[in-house]
Amino acid sequence: MFKLSLLPREGKFFLLFEQSASNAVKVSRQLQEMLYHWDNIEERIKAITELEHEGDTIAHEIISQLHRTFVTPFDREDIALLAHSLDDVTDFVHAAADAMFLYKVEAPTNRAKELADIIVETAVEVEKALSEMRRRIELYHILRHCVEINRLENQADRVYRSALAELFADSRDIPYIIKWREIYEYMETATDRCEDVANVLEGVALKYT
Repeated sequence: MFKLSLLPREGKFFLLFEQSASNAVKVSRQLQEMLYHWDNIEERIKAITELEHEGDTIAHEIISQLHRTFVTPFDREDIALLAHSLDDVTDFVHAAADAMFLYKVEAPTNRAKELADIIVETAVEVEKALSEMRRRIELYHILRHCVEINRLENQADRVYRSALAELFADSRDIPYIIKWREIYEYMETATDRCEDVANVLEGVALKYT
C-alpha cells in the first residue's frame, strides 16, 4: 500500500495548518448557527469577524515561518497556496455573514441554510484531511477526504444554481435579488476554496508517495 512520507517533519507547519482548518470549522459553524437562530445578529457578526482576524493571523504566521525555514516539509509553493486557500475559506464565510448584516437581511432563506450546512461539512472534511498530514499515513486516507470535499463542492454548486434560479423566478424585488445573489456567491465560493485545499493536498500526497 502506498504511504505518504513527509520529511523533514517541520511540526510547526502542520500545527498551524491544523489551527487554520479548525478556525475555518469554527467560523462556518458560527455562520450556520446564525442562520438557524436569527437573533443577536450584531454579536454573532462580531464573533465571526474575530475568527476571520484569527485566520489572517495564522496565515501570516505560516508565510512568516516559510520565509524563516530553510528546509520545508513539502514544496514552498504548496505551503503558501494551502495557507492562502485556508484563509480564503474564512474570508468568504465572513463576507457572507457581513453582507447579511450590512444589507439588513430580514431573515435567512432555506437555500442559505443549505449552503451553510454544506460549508460546515466541507470545512470538517478539510480539518480531517489536514490532521492526517502530521503523521505517516496511507495515501488513501488523504485522498478519500479530498474526494468527499469535491463531492460536497459539487453539491454546493447545485444548491447555488437552484438558489439563483429561484431568486430570479420568485422575486421582482431588484435590491433583494442583488443582495442574495452576492451572499449566495460568497457562500458557494467558500466551498470552492475548500476544494482548492483538497487539490493542494491531493497534489502533495501524490508527489510524496
